[in-house]
Amino acid sequence: MNIKSDKRTSLFESVPIPKAVVTLCVPTIISSLVMVLYNLADTYFVGILNDPVQNAAVTLAGPVLLAFNAVNNLFGVGSSSMMSRALGRKDFDTVHKSSAFGFYCALFCGIVFSLLCTIAKAPLLALLGADDVTLTATAAYMHWTVTCGAVPAILNVVLAYMVRSEGASFHASIGTMSGCLLNIVLDPIFILPWGLNMGAAGAGLATFLSNCVACLYFFILLYIRRNSTCVCIRPRAFCLQKDIMLGVFGVGIPASIQNLLNVTGMTILNNFTSAFGADAVAAMGITQKIYMVPMYVCMGISQGIMPLVSYNYASGNRKRMRSSIVFSGSISVGFITAAALFFFVGADSVVRFFMDNVSIIGYGVRFLRGFCLGLPFLCMDFLAVGVFQALGYGRKALVFAIMRKIILEIPALFLLNFLFPLYGLAYAQFCAEFVLAVAAVVELYLIFRKLEKKSVYMEDV
Repeated sequence: MNIKSDKRTSLFESVPIPKAVVTLCVPTIISSLVMVLYNLADTYFVGILNDPVQNAAVTLAGPVLLAFNAVNNLFGVGSSSMMSRALGRKDFDTVHKSSAFGFYCALFCGIVFSLLCTIAKAPLLALLGADDVTLTATAAYMHWTVTCGAVPAILNVVLAYMVRSEGASFHASIGTMSGCLLNIVLDPIFILPWGLNMGAAGAGLATFLSNCVACLYFFILLYIRRNSTCVCIRPRAFCLQKDIMLGVFGVGIPASIQNLLNVTGMTILNNFTSAFGADAVAAMGITQKIYMVPMYVCMGISQGIMPLVSYNYASGNRKRMRSSIVFSGSISVGFITAAALFFFVGADSVVRFFMDNVSIIGYGVRFLRGFCLGLPFLCMDFLAVGVFQALGYGRKALVFAIMRKIILEIPALFLLNFLFPLYGLAYAQFCAEFVLAVAAVVELYLIFRKLEKKSVYMEDV
């Protein structure tokens, strides 16, 4: 690769902050929204069947699919953070080794994940809250999304992280969107009576095939760009080098634990909800999918700026790093507040779009309005965690994850469900995110102060 001719470094080093942030974040946001669309598509087309059992199956399997993110973050976030910081130092050997290590470890974990979920299927379904009514549909959905689909689902996301780490957000987004759009096309064919009439199982099959196509795109992309890309998945580049492993795991393990805690929280939430019947579970599932729209926008901004923050931190341009974070934060807060107001006011119409069932709509409206209250604070939490991961501050990200779930949200689920059965569940996240938003602002301020003092010291020396 000719480093001097590589124009991607200008995006990190000299392009105006607003343009650089937009260039990196917009494709990531779009791909995140498309990912939400494909999740919503599953919910929408299954909802057309007007069968709460089929809809509940998709909801109950949610924690297992979310658990994929533990592997995604371990090797996707961990490797990409390592790669971006190495790019800032012009250490291309570390970039190659980090990407190969992340890819092959993700492949191995995907295979193990699939095998374990298959072997322990019965107790897993019980843990997820599936009962005699929802067991068969949930198992059928998980056959395609987990047993068959774990490997392509994980590799799809990990490869997107790696491609994005070198500033190729557009290509990363195209790969992600190709799978998502195919899923939207296949869903009605596999789910609905005029097609294969597979119900929830059809949604799972569509997801599996879509992830396979996305993986194929990334493999073709890396082959075509083999002489210019820093991402390396050649077997000979894989090594168990200590500094590589520590760099990836230092960021990846806290990020992975964060997602496992999210799975725990969702499992508790779904188990509490399942005690009130399939209608309540279906409504909670629909609400969670709607809530993912603004949440994934915030996530897209957080993930989009990570390469920019990592690169400028490693290259010593702390002023540009800070400006990128402040600009991104202001965009996130403005958008998410507007989205929260929209969903709060239009909750009835939004929920009704997915299922015209009076009972489910009634539940869903109250759930959605409760979730909306936490959205303006969620974006600051996401931004702070993204910055921690970009800088290699894995422990700080882990502390936030523990605070969010173990200290704040999970206890709030138990307390609010006791005080306000079922409906109190939707307000647990607000309690957690409000506290974390304050902590995020304080922590980012302290990081800025620390880096400024370090820069002044280096200048004096």
